Amino acid sequence: MANERLQKILAAAGIDSRRNCEQLILQGAVRVNGKIVDTLPAFADVETDIISVDGRKIQRPKKVYFLLNKPKGVICTNDDPGGRRKALELIDCRERIFCAGRLDTDTTGAIILTNDSVLADRLTHPRYNLEKTYIVTVKGKFTPEILAKLKKGVWLAEGKAAPSKIKVLKASEKESTLELKIKFGMNREIQRIMAKLGFKVRALKRTHIGRISIERLPVGGYRQLTPSEIDYLKKEKN
Repeated sequence: MANERLQKILAAAGIDSRRNCEQLILQGAVRVNGKIVDTLPAFADVETDIISVDGRKIQRPKKVYFLLNKPKGVICTNDDPGGRRKALELIDCRERIFCAGRLDTDTTGAIILTNDSVLADRLTHPRYNLEKTYIVTVKGKFTPEILAKLKKGVWLAEGKAAPSKIKVLKASEKESTLELKIKFGMNREIQRIMAKLGFKVRALKRTHIGRISIERLPVGGYRQLTPSEIDYLKKEKN
């Protein structure tokens, strides 16, 4: 396993918050393989290094993986000065978990929470091309002409954005619903694409991460990933 920041390892082991773990390091309370580490940045390998705090060896945390059907209004960050409800608070877990990626506050649906930073990188880094599926409802009718524009791609500040697959589920004068598959999501990509096409997003839900679905999960419900699902996500390409 690759080296990680020492304060991140300590926080994941439940020692304290990451910021307070930095202070423990600077105070000389942390040893790696018997040697005091009191400067930052500091790195260690949780799989092979012996790490202790105040003489007590830390235990390698058990890796856990959860799929959550995130409700509207819930945030994906672990820290929020505003006191909003956090995704991790919906899951009964003793390990220090975090969201692998993010969904906007108003976006609902599939999000994976874990304490496995390597897997989290696979879920979020563009080089792995992990496809995510969304259902988006917009105000107004999505015509064949507009659909053709979307298939060609829409230019955003970061570059050209185009879903890998598009299916129109409903198109009426009042509103339209589409299924979009996206391999790498820019920040608020779907909302910005729709705005460029002249549409306002009324609802946005992520239904799949790769082939992993929130089907049969109620809003706010969660489940552990199966061993086969974890193996699937750990593949180099999906």
